[in-house]
Amino acid sequence: MMRIRPLLAVLACLLCSVAQAQWQWIDKDGRKVFSDRGPPPDIPARNILKQPGGTARSAAAPVTSTDASARPASAASASAEGQDLASKLGGVDKELIDRKKQAEAADAAKARASDERLQAAKAENCARAKASKALMDSGVRVSLTTNAKGEREVLDDAGRTAENKRIQTVMETNCN
Repeated sequence: MMRIRPLLAVLACLLCSVAQAQWQWIDKDGRKVFSDRGPPPDIPARNILKQPGGTARSAAAPVTSTDASARPASAASASAEGQDLASKLGGVDKELIDRKKQAEAADAAKARASDERLQAAKAENCARAKASKALMDSGVRVSLTTNAKGEREVLDDAGRTAENKRIQTVMETNCN
């Protein structure tokens, strides 16, 4: 029993190495592709860097017209899926790029909406400041506060000057 365990461990390690990616090639865009399946037929033999067994493939088997017609449709679709997978592994994922563009567009729309709300608030503040300025410039007696008894207090000259300065600051900030 003691001799069987190390043998099983060695066998398990060998089986794991068989499952690892054994092919390596450079695709048509110049990216390295690693796979447990062979490269598509359009990859030239000089672009194959590694194949099962650890050696470079010497020459690609030419595909004749009888070979192409004899290949089942499922093999052709598997080859197309392999190319899609290879392009995704190579760093180009169109779905990811599309999602990124959509997120950027949503962020830009939020920024525009926020900017529009800010501009509307500034316009409203400007209109109110202009109305207050017109009231102060008219010379009419103005009461802005009430005292502890609930009676209105009329602004004196110092209060009117302070209110004019505050209104002028609001106008400078909001009226461009």
